[in-house]
Amino acid sequence: MNSVLAGVLLQLSALALFVAMDTLLKLMTLSFAVPQLMWARFLFSFIAVTIAMRLITGSLPWRSRAPGLQTIRSLLLAACNFMFSSALVHIPLADATAVGFASPLFTLALAAIWLGERIGPWRWFGMGLGFVGVVILLRPPFLFAGEPAHWAMLLPLGAAALFAVYQILTRKLAALDDPRTTILHTSFAATLLTSASLPLVWVWPTGLDWVALVLLGLLGGASHGLLVLAFARAPASLLAPLSYTQMIWAVVAGVSVFGDAPDVITLLGMAVIAVSGLVVAASGKDRKT
Repeated sequence: MNSVLAGVLLQLSALALFVAMDTLLKLMTLSFAVPQLMWARFLFSFIAVTIAMRLITGSLPWRSRAPGLQTIRSLLLAACNFMFSSALVHIPLADATAVGFASPLFTLALAAIWLGERIGPWRWFGMGLGFVGVVILLRPPFLFAGEPAHWAMLLPLGAAALFAVYQILTRKLAALDDPRTTILHTSFAATLLTSASLPLVWVWPTGLDWVALVLLGLLGGASHGLLVLAFARAPASLLAPLSYTQMIWAVVAGVSVFGDAPDVITLLGMAVIAVSGLVVAASGKDRKT
């Protein structure tokens, strides 16, 4: 199979698995507290990644040149997941997923401010357009009549902002540590943090519940693994716009599993965010000053 085509298929598969994980997570919030679900997601993902890396590479390069940054990065991921998962208790999956796509826009702004990357006018335009899409989804009462958006819509927006910082730290760590080291550290601190919260929220799972909890971690680990393989086979400029197909999967899952059909305003906001992402992706690579 052509390498680029393989990369595209791997990317699409990863995005579908992300939505599958979020769908399972939303279902399980009916029976378990979010911290317990996050514990399972990070613990079993960490175990799966560790075993897979040991089998494939024969080593576990754990030692980091910047353990503090690795810890902060892992905790940021835990905070992102907690906010997004908490949002799923209150709002449809498609809405949360769409607002979460503000993250690349935050990353673009932070890359300009923090990393000194030069951002061209088309990328600034795309970023502004993306935030217009987010505003549409949030439905502020001064722009839209009728019932405003649920307050929980702010949670995936906060998660998107924190994930942007996570992405920037990932870029910084790429110059300091072996990528395998960063992969190993991704879930470690998050697992410790969520484990500390278990005495406050623990509910004993049944046999099938354990299967679902393990599946959460496996889906998370497999999704990230497929993304790594995809970007090793196809250029980022081709794969990045495909990320917006995740919103399509989220709409399908929301309608088929939860009966949550998005209305016209939600679809408009999604479309604006998707167009903004395509504008940013088509405007060329960032350069450092």
